[in-house]
Amino acid sequence: MADEKETKDVIEVPKKFEKIVEEIEKMSVIDLAELVKILEKKFGVSSAPVAVAMAPAAGTATAGEEEKSSYNVVLTAVGEKKIDVIKVIRDITQLGLKESKDIVDAAVSAPQTVKENVKKEEAEEMKKKFAVAGATVELK
Repeated sequence: MADEKETKDVIEVPKKFEKIVEEIEKMSVIDLAELVKILEKKFGVSSAPVAVAMAPAAGTATAGEEEKSSYNVVLTAVGEKKIDVIKVIRDITQLGLKESKDIVDAAVSAPQTVKENVKKEEAEEMKKKFAVAGATVELK
C-alpha cells in the first residue's frame, strides 16, 4: 500500500497549486462532486468539455476523423425506471450513488452528457444498456 502512495506522489504540483491540491486530496468523493458542481455554476462552465478539448490533442487523428469514430453519450429521457437508469449510469461512469442520481434528476429537465469521446462500439453498448433500463439516449 505504501508503494501506491509513492506512485501518486510522483506527480509534480506547481508551488502555486500545492495548498489547493492538498485540500482536495482530503475531500471525499461526494464533496469533490459537489465542488465540481459549484465551480461549474459559479463560472458558467462544464467539466465535460474539458475532456473533449484535451482528447484531440492526445490523439493523432484529424478532427474530421475524430467525430466519426467517437461519440458523446447524452441521456435525453429517463423513462419510468429511474432506479435502473441510475444503476446504468453508476456502471458506466463509476460515479457514486448521489452523483448518478443527480445526473438522472438533471436529465428530467435537460439532456445530460453521461460520457464523452467514446468509441462507436462502446457507445452503442451503452445505448443498449440505457434502452433496457427504459431511458432514451442520443449519440452525438
